[in-house]
Amino acid sequence: MKNVVVVGSQWGDEGKGKIVDWLSSEADVVVRFQGGHNAGHTLVIDKKVFKLRLLPSGIVRAGKISILGNGVVIDPWALLSEIEEIKKKGVNVTPENFMISDTASLILPFHQEMDEIREDAAGKSKIGTTRRGIGPCYEDKVGRRSIRVMDLASESNLDARLENVLKHHNAIRKGLKKKIYKKEVLKKNLLNIAPKILKFAKPVWLELDKFKNSRKKILFEGAQGILLDVDHGTYPYVTSSNTVPSTAATGSGSGPDKIGYILGITKAYTTRVGSGPFPTELNNQIGENLGKRGKEFGTVTARKRRCGWFDGVLVRQTIKISGINGIALTKLDVLDDLDEIKMCVEYELKGKKINYLPAATEDQFNIKPIYKSFPGWKTNTQGIRNMKDLPENAKKYIYALEDFIGAKISSISTSPERDDTILIEDPFKFN
Repeated sequence: MKNVVVVGSQWGDEGKGKIVDWLSSEADVVVRFQGGHNAGHTLVIDKKVFKLRLLPSGIVRAGKISILGNGVVIDPWALLSEIEEIKKKGVNVTPENFMISDTASLILPFHQEMDEIREDAAGKSKIGTTRRGIGPCYEDKVGRRSIRVMDLASESNLDARLENVLKHHNAIRKGLKKKIYKKEVLKKNLLNIAPKILKFAKPVWLELDKFKNSRKKILFEGAQGILLDVDHGTYPYVTSSNTVPSTAATGSGSGPDKIGYILGITKAYTTRVGSGPFPTELNNQIGENLGKRGKEFGTVTARKRRCGWFDGVLVRQTIKISGINGIALTKLDVLDDLDEIKMCVEYELKGKKINYLPAATEDQFNIKPIYKSFPGWKTNTQGIRNMKDLPENAKKYIYALEDFIGAKISSISTSPERDDTILIEDPFKFN
């Protein structure tokens, strides 16, 4: 039985939501294993739009089990709000179809405030976070002072844990001349919502072991993209967690031996939200048009995404780092109107050609892309579901992209609709 991990091979926003939803028709269990409510997935099902932030994409399908693993950081109020929001659209969320790891860390109000304080103070050097408190929460987790889901079950334990974490945060807040958080107020607010959260809490690692033993198909759903990985991304312009597929094991309590196929979601061009290097960015009309046609605005923040040509060097690098088996190519139809399409196949840095993204931030900002050009197809590809129906120039671009990055293209998405997908290789049936 093949369990599948889905990750973004670029800077996120590659269209993972649709692909995970599409794959979840075969899966029995869908697991989020890192990130928080800074990662948004947009699903379009029978023309109904679902914008998910924390809930796994499988939640919209009847008969599926959705899980938030221990590697996810959870804003409990945001989660409860999202559950109520999706219930209004006819999706039922119960302990039978949704569970949370009892060891997941909680994002608290002072985490979000610290995120905002740091971003505002950074000026031109700001990272471009979503200001949701993700980073500060991960810092507390690593610092062994975070409040975890299980802590909500005991008032005395919660009291001790809050005492510990507030010693740290209030000391910083004093120095910044910000208001001090009062433990009793925060404790009261947490105990008030505790029953609503705890009814979903379980030892997820144990549940996953049961699912594996009963040969359930498990789909692991990554957030953001590999280029935002805290170790392998464009540091410091990254997220606060590891986004590479190996994190599916540690972020859920499932052994790496249970992962059978790694699917990298890859946009047919490149986008990025927030600050940081972007070698192929197009600050011109072509970039503007890509953004308009691709509706490139963040699901969570509605921030406008920066757009550019497909960067083959970067995707080839993320494939090597993460062990991606196949690529789901998305938003091919956004390129339909272009006379010429370009792909970055090399960089130039200080007069020398290089074939990888250098680690130094200064170098990342200074590299210049070297392109290979392809003729556009000037034909509508939206909604095509068979490879043979694609225009020849589109096929040439796809085959050249596949050859350069060194990974098989297993599917091609031609619209936001679930069924507008060309399936070449089924990850769940891969040998």
